[in-house]
Amino acid sequence: MVQIVRVYSGDDGESHFEELTADQFAEIANNVGPGDVNVLRRESPSFSDYHTAPRRQYVVNLAGIAEFETADGSVRRLMPGDVLVAEDLTGHGHIARSIGDDFRVSLAVPLKD
Repeated sequence: MVQIVRVYSGDDGESHFEELTADQFAEIANNVGPGDVNVLRRESPSFSDYHTAPRRQYVVNLAGIAEFETADGSVRRLMPGDVLVAEDLTGHGHIARSIGDDFRVSLAVPLKD
């Protein structure tokens, strides 16, 4: 089963996770915004300390294992086919990791504001 996770900035200035249904994601995915669609390739293992999303976007994990963490210690591990909707544009942000030995490949699609 595909996992669809949203990371967003709360009123407390921290990033939080929310599980989304396929129907909720279908509404989001149809709102493609301006900007490039990017295919990203990262070595594993890798670590990116706290950062906010560069734009509203959804990221489809195509290969490898991705792990995301918010300030409260909540962690979501995404496998190939899983989706992260990144909307934490302000505040503390999240940590991103590539897990394992294989390259992580993902597709990032911009969303309208």
